[in-house]
Amino acid sequence: MKDSVISIILGGGRGTRLFPLTDHRSKPAVPVGGKYRLVDIPISNCLNSDIRRIYVLTQFNSASLNRHIKNTFNFDMFSRGFVDILAAEQTADNTDWFQGTADAVRQCIRHLENHKFSHVLILSGDQLYQMDYRKMLQRHKQNKSHLTVATIPVVAKDATGFGIMKTNDDGLIDSFVEKPSLDELEDWGSNVPEPYASQGKHYLASMGIYIFNRKTLLDLLERNPDATDFGKEIIPKTLDEGFKVSSYEFGGYWTDIGTIKSFFEANLELADTIPAFNLYDNDNMIFTRARLLPPSKIMGTTLENSLVAEGSIIEASRMVRSVIGIRSRIGKGTTVEHSIVMGNDNYQSKEFIDNAAADKPAMGIGQRCFISNCIIDKNVSIGNDVRIVGGDHLPDGDHEYHHVRDGIVIVPKGTVIPSGTAIQ
Repeated sequence: MKDSVISIILGGGRGTRLFPLTDHRSKPAVPVGGKYRLVDIPISNCLNSDIRRIYVLTQFNSASLNRHIKNTFNFDMFSRGFVDILAAEQTADNTDWFQGTADAVRQCIRHLENHKFSHVLILSGDQLYQMDYRKMLQRHKQNKSHLTVATIPVVAKDATGFGIMKTNDDGLIDSFVEKPSLDELEDWGSNVPEPYASQGKHYLASMGIYIFNRKTLLDLLERNPDATDFGKEIIPKTLDEGFKVSSYEFGGYWTDIGTIKSFFEANLELADTIPAFNLYDNDNMIFTRARLLPPSKIMGTTLENSLVAEGSIIEASRMVRSVIGIRSRIGKGTTVEHSIVMGNDNYQSKEFIDNAAADKPAMGIGQRCFISNCIIDKNVSIGNDVRIVGGDHLPDGDHEYHHVRDGIVIVPKGTVIPSGTAIQ
């Protein structure tokens, strides 16, 4: 497996739907689950699938992503494995940014040609799931396919947001439609196994995960120089040109972290008693940067369904269904509910004492605050007696200290909120 496959993780574009979380970082570098980054998910899936040659393609705000990967994924000198960043670059043949997923791979394909491989695994950098890609490759080889597309069975109301694949009796994809309307769906159902059929999941949605034969990918990119996107252009081309395209039905948990709402919900679900995405799995570990941080210290706090990452100092009175990131500091008498606190990049030991004496907010959340339905980005300083309450009563908008998306209040990285402020 490891000698036949090279993986390419697509970092995405500007990530405008995840703004302001992507204002200073690329989408794959967005923190998730208190201590991880989104890019850790596909990389971990690759490592758990015995894939050791991985490229991550990016072009926007890539500094923190570069730093994270450099500090995290280092293989020993006797291994041929690597996790490398390929950023958009000007060459003698091309002076443009990546124009889409297919164009990004086309521009970087020359780096792959230095390696021996028979298959290319193409992944997205902003999805939350656990998959053994070896099973997908096995299906690909068994069917003698040129391309295999990972699909997930969905119900009709969800199908309108995806590219829908229709399979024939042999399980091969023979047609594709991008985000069909409800009126069009009648003709786009596929034969799906149980229990999906009884759940009404008759439609196979593309997960944006592909396995190409090497020659197939190179030929398609060369013959279609103007095609910039896999989902909208390259995949239909494979069908039109008679390539053998298989569907690999994935029945596990999978979610696309494309919007603030989906990011928010996916994080809070990790704090459920039995989450659909399992962080506590010996066989499917999620790898991330190993930090030399002290254990978290929690004093007088009632915790309900919350994740608390290492290095935190928590004096809050109550925390409910929340995700608390590394080095978080939360003061006495504060309540945090249904919120994500991403934590801090460093400690402010001396500054914390000096700021307290000068009545200035230090990094973290102060005393007697109430935080609900919020995303507090890294290195935010919130004073005492601050009230931030998100919900459906708040319209979308951009404000001095915060942004609102789908009723969720997002406080951007590095913001300082004075004591006594009310956002509600």
